[in-house]
Amino acid sequence: MANQSISSDVQLPDEVEDSSEIDVSCGQAEVRECMASLEQHGVRLDKALVDLVPEFSRSYLQQLLAHGAVQLNGNEANKASSKVKLGDAISIEMRPTAQSQSFKPEAMNLDIVFEDAHLLVVNKPAGLVVHPAPGNWSGTLLNGLLAHHAGAVTVPRAGIVHRLDKDTSGLMVVAKDRQTMDALVALIARRDVSRRYLALAHKLWQGTELQTVHAPIGRDPRNRLRMAVVDLAQQAGKEARTDITCWDTNDAHCLVHCKLHTGRTHQIRVHMLSLGHPLVADAVYGGAQAGGMQRQALHAFRLSFVHPISGKLLELAAEPPADFLGAVQQLGLRYNSC
Repeated sequence: MANQSISSDVQLPDEVEDSSEIDVSCGQAEVRECMASLEQHGVRLDKALVDLVPEFSRSYLQQLLAHGAVQLNGNEANKASSKVKLGDAISIEMRPTAQSQSFKPEAMNLDIVFEDAHLLVVNKPAGLVVHPAPGNWSGTLLNGLLAHHAGAVTVPRAGIVHRLDKDTSGLMVVAKDRQTMDALVALIARRDVSRRYLALAHKLWQGTELQTVHAPIGRDPRNRLRMAVVDLAQQAGKEARTDITCWDTNDAHCLVHCKLHTGRTHQIRVHMLSLGHPLVADAVYGGAQAGGMQRQALHAFRLSFVHPISGKLLELAAEPPADFLGAVQQLGLRYNSC
């Protein structure tokens, strides 16, 4: 089967969770080997799995448990309520779902800003979903990558190693082979991939030009579709840090540059909200439409890292799209080309 290596990913909390059945007939699957940290000690196994492999939905991971695809310290684990201990070895066989087996290559015009034999960097437009998920089983970036190069079918998730929200535009790096994918994942884990964003937000910027937000992020206990700054002493979450620099501001809006030090779900959107500056048109986090923007005003405009195979430093940039630049002008802010 051509697509056996492609896992069923659920992209983000604001997507519907995957309810498709695990395809137990498929003999090949990606295996994740994890070790429980102090953060997972005493936590239910199903919750620990969500923390260890957050790019997959809880329902999908619960299906893996039910089908015997999870091992705890070398023994099959199928009880979601089992408690995890510090240092426990957890093996997860990421079996494809029946739905994932139907993923097909779909030719699309990808805006590729760099490509060689090992990886590519794509400038994702707003509105393009990264991974297939309920409601978006076709027309995703993954489908386009499957059509773009033949090797994509041999790499988990077609080589996608990090994500952007559906309505966020900008640069993403994609591996074209397994060796490069593993190396890129390691680079990201070591925080050796520099990701910089531009954002338009509400309200006059106050305080110093550069502000660092060092606040943990977890699921919003009042709304599962959102993330929030949390108190780790009271609920689950992960440390998160963003450096935010104001590039221009007026009485109603501001244009900011954001440098990620961690890569938590909705990190910039949540950290900006914590400062009292929800992003323009970010309905999930209370941002109103302005300047003609109808999606969250967030663009990944710079990406830099050392090529894991050639050793050369790659520094790539992508100008914000027309809707973003139009909003900057309409809101009376100034932007200098990147």
